[in-house]
Formats: sequence, C-alpha cells, structure tokens
Amino acid sequence: MKIEHLALQVTDPVAMADWYCKNLGFTVKRSADAPVPVRFIADNSGNTILEIYNNPKAPMPDYSSMDPLLLHIAFACENIPEVFQNLKAAGAKEISAPEFLDNGDHLAMLRDPWGLAVQLVNRSNPLG
Repeated sequence: MKIEHLALQVTDPVAMADWYCKNLGFTVKRSADAPVPVRFIADNSGNTILEIYNNPKAPMPDYSSMDPLLLHIAFACENIPEVFQNLKAAGAKEISAPEFLDNGDHLAMLRDPWGLAVQLVNRSNPLG
C-alpha cells in the first residue's frame, strides 16, 4: 500500500492552495467548493498529495501554536537560503534560519501564512 494523501483542516484552502502552487511548485489536482471548500494539491513529483479543506464539522487546529516538532511538512530543497528568503518575502514567518547539522544535513524552518510549519531540508544522505 501507499499513502494517497494527507489531509489538513485549514481556514482558507483556496488561498492556501494558491500560495503553495505559487511558492512551492504545487499543482491543484482536484478541487470543489461544495459541500465544503477543498483542494487536493500535489508537489512537483505528482506523487505527494495534500488535501486542504475547511469543514465546519471539525475544529480548526491552531497550527501557529503547535511546536514545529509536533507537526511540519518537510520539503527536499537544493538551495535552502534562496528558497527561505523567497518564502519569507511571500509571507512565511521564520522559525529557524538555515543551519547545518553535525551530520551534514542543511535545515531551515518557517511557518506558512496559515501558521503551518514548513521545513526545508537538504540531507547529506537523502531519504529517498
């Protein structure tokens, strides 16, 4: 089996999908506005899908108050300093500046405009 998608309850799925498409290279694979607004967005591999929706039946997580170690979306990134600055210019908030770990991994952490933690990672030994 493989994971089909990861779903996130968000305040504004339409705006969030637009931001992820414009700034992180996602594309909208499926969308609907009824019965609730929902967007299925795919990363540039087309294999990783996020479902972002707003359903009044579910509580809204306060992503901005969550420790990024509790929940974050990590993106493999070749040029972390450039992407980090571009995301900040697009409205993301810095959590931790780009840094190299002892194992050679290069990491940075931000929050998207909806408070969800976004990690940029360039691993010395890639996971996949």
